Amino acid sequence: MKPLEGIRVLDLTNVLAGPFCGHQLAHMGAEVIKVEVPGSGDLARQLGAQPELNKKLMGISFLAQNTGKRSITVNMKSDKGKQVFHRLLGTADVLLENFRPGVMDRLGVGYPVLMRDHPNLIYCAISGFGQDRPYRDLPAYDQIVQGMAGVMSITGDRDSAPLRVGYPMADTIGGLTAAFAIAAALANRDADGRGCFIDVSMLESVLSTMGWIVSNYLQLGREPEPMGNDNFTASPSGTFQTGDGPVNIAANKQEQFEAVCDVIGRPELKADPRFAERQARLENRRALTEILEQAFAVHDAEHWRRALNAAGVPAGLVLTVPDALNHPQIAERGLIGLFENVPGIDRDLRVARAAVKIDGQAVRTETPPPLLGQDTDDLLAEVGYSAAEIAGLKADKAV
Repeated sequence: MKPLEGIRVLDLTNVLAGPFCGHQLAHMGAEVIKVEVPGSGDLARQLGAQPELNKKLMGISFLAQNTGKRSITVNMKSDKGKQVFHRLLGTADVLLENFRPGVMDRLGVGYPVLMRDHPNLIYCAISGFGQDRPYRDLPAYDQIVQGMAGVMSITGDRDSAPLRVGYPMADTIGGLTAAFAIAAALANRDADGRGCFIDVSMLESVLSTMGWIVSNYLQLGREPEPMGNDNFTASPSGTFQTGDGPVNIAANKQEQFEAVCDVIGRPELKADPRFAERQARLENRRALTEILEQAFAVHDAEHWRRALNAAGVPAGLVLTVPDALNHPQIAERGLIGLFENVPGIDRDLRVARAAVKIDGQAVRTETPPPLLGQDTDDLLAEVGYSAAEIAGLKADKAV
């Protein structure tokens, strides 16, 4: 099942938030066309851990977010390039961009202009801070947003905070927010046939995912603190040392705490006034952790993971990224896709797909990331340009 089959998206985005959004839409069946700058393309083509691929404009950072897309190069500063863009837009359902606010207006292709000729267009703009208010024109990268959203202030513990989350979570959350909004707008568009303007702020996207943290402050004025690996809502809930390394435990319910006591052979802790009730356990978290880690020291993490799970207590190992990717739970569910002998990198490519199954099948894209401009001629022909006209556009450096 391809829920967005038949939907065409023009993707003008760069690096991560926008391309990640387009990647999700492509997995759902949308035809996503990357409109890229001639000669250089998406900046992510030059980013990644393998310099030789960066030089080929097929950087690993680009490969991760762009399977299933087509690529056309268009000079948006050229009048003829803008004519090409408008003709492409006439075939599209969605326009996706992540420029700073005002850039598309300065190019002469802002939303008010486009809507005159394309009233059915769904226009989605992703930016760091949104399309209005004082910070609209400021540059924003993932780490800037993490800091401004308060994420860094609660990551780590009192000695190590503030810390950045170890992957670009603000970009990713912004991209997911945009993909959800686009899908919702597409679902509603049939009501009147008109499009809309979607304004996605990465800063607001991140804050909106911080539910309990934000709610505790808004409702109670309680300022969150960095608590490391401890869960602020329950104890024992966090990371605990065992005989060979850490194990995560989330004993958030009373019966789960009592099960932990039984598993470690300390049933008397259930009646200990320091631990008998949820609030008491929070107030005496450190003492409880010391007792548990003394018990856990006699076996390894996997032993305790199995024993706790068998007793109905959520518990899991703390894995490295390679361990997680090779774990049977991931390896056997279809999250990782394989493309063989990919042009431009001349080897097989494994990438993470969208984390969705529909009717038991993992959603997937069918083609590897495109070479820069590899679909330019085909796409121009599809919108009515002749071979001679295409050659002229190239000679004029419009494409």
